[in-house]
Amino acid sequence: MKIKFYNVKKRESVKIEEADCKKVVYKRETSKGVQERYAVRAKDDDCTNLTKFVSKDDYGTLTCPAE
Repeated sequence: MKIKFYNVKKRESVKIEEADCKKVVYKRETSKGVQERYAVRAKDDDCTNLTKFVSKDDYGTLTCPAE
């Protein structure tokens, strides 16, 4: 399955294979507690770093390895 990212350098959407992506959880301390954001990271063919934020449910269903 391919994941759709937006490449800022190319100014267009690109599709990357799920096997070439990594899952990441970003955590930060806020006044109300710890906030967690779920994302998928990849690199495009022009070496641009790509990040797409996803829901917790989508994060759980992805088969790519965790970073």
